[in-house]
Amino acid sequence: MAREPDIVRVASSRTVLEPQWLARAESVHRALRPGLPADYAGAMKGVVDDGGEIAVAARDSEVLGIAVFRVYRNTSSGVHFYVDDLVTAGHARSQGIGKALLDWLAREALTRGASQLRLDSGTQRVDAHRFYHREGMHVACFNFSRDLTQNSTRTSHQDEG
Repeated sequence: MAREPDIVRVASSRTVLEPQWLARAESVHRALRPGLPADYAGAMKGVVDDGGEIAVAARDSEVLGIAVFRVYRNTSSGVHFYVDDLVTAGHARSQGIGKALLDWLAREALTRGASQLRLDSGTQRVDAHRFYHREGMHVACFNFSRDLTQNSTRTSHQDEG
């Protein structure tokens, strides 16, 4: 079995700490988020400026997984530890990379005073759902969204039901 990956904190406290690791993480991250802007470093700096943090799982100099997360307070759970993105490189799946990142995130959440770790996963990501269930996660709520870039406001209630 391959050795455990190292977890490297790439960005924290509104600062990119390890730009070389961020650059190495880009292709892995784009596998999950192909629509990220061409200026990946600039886009991620914006996420970090808004309180996002980044960690990668790596062996030697190769990034095998990335997690983007944030910690904030809200009225429902107090200290809220939210994972924006969690992705493992395709060739590294089923090698413990996602588990290592998720375990690191759980320890980080506890250190920060959170009692839960939360994330959203697209309804089409069935393999990811299996992984999250296997790691002890459960479906805690529904997440609703509305596209605000188009005329999506209803003028009638006839379609509700």
